[in-house]
Formats: sequence, C-alpha cells, structure tokens
Amino acid sequence: MSPFTQPQVAAHFDRYPAVVKKKMLALRELIFDVAAHSLEIGELQETLKWGEPAYLTALTKSGSTVRMDWKAKSPEHIGIYFNCNTMLVDSFRSMFPREFEFEGHRAILLNVKAPLPKKELSMCIQAALTYKLMKLTKHHSP
Repeated sequence: MSPFTQPQVAAHFDRYPAVVKKKMLALRELIFDVAAHSLEIGELQETLKWGEPAYLTALTKSGSTVRMDWKAKSPEHIGIYFNCNTMLVDSFRSMFPREFEFEGHRAILLNVKAPLPKKELSMCIQAALTYKLMKLTKHHSP
C-alpha cells in the first residue's frame, strides 16, 4: 500500500466504516498504480479538496484532479469525481454504459459491495490524469 504523506488524508480514511475504508483504500491504490505505470503522469500529490481525498498531477500538470469519497447519505456508493467542465464523464459513459453508474457530468458511482472493475477504472483514471496532455495534443494536431 502507498503510504500516506498527509496526516489529514489518512485521518479522513480512518473515519470511513470498515467495509468502505477497504474499498476506498483499494481505489486509492489503483490511482497510484495507474500513475506509477505512466511516465506522463509522474508522482501524484494527495490532498483533501472540498473535504475529499484528491489526486493531482502537481509535478507534470498532465491531468485533471481525481477525487473520491463516500458519504453517509448515499451509503451504498463510493463516488470517483472528475472535473465537470471536461468531457471526461461523458466519454466514460459512452465507453462503459453498462459497467458503471454515473452522476451527471461529474462522477462514476461504485457499489460498495461489488468488486472494483479495475480494468475499466484504470482507463478512466488514466484519461483523467493525462487529460491536459490529450487536450494539448488535439489542439496541436495537423
């Protein structure tokens, strides 16, 4: 498991119910794993944004922030949040219409009790963490 470097983030994870914490830690590890296997992404910065664990490409500035959280008002889901001013969630919806539940233009909802769809999630995380690079490539293509 990737060690926590921010005590406030570790404390946030410790507040989750046990079953949720296990799923959130697995999702966190998947995010770090995607970043570790992509030279374009580089090292991630982990912090809290809007009170939610957030992952930023602070060094390379290659992508859009990925956030995730569980909320007691929706106990059956974990949300993985993307910038709603991008087309990321719309793209994920067209790529994976049956694999995920979505919340508007901002989130993929994951069932707390279901296994993580790691392959599909990895593709979404990769797309978000390289979003700015892909956007630049499209603007500079012939």
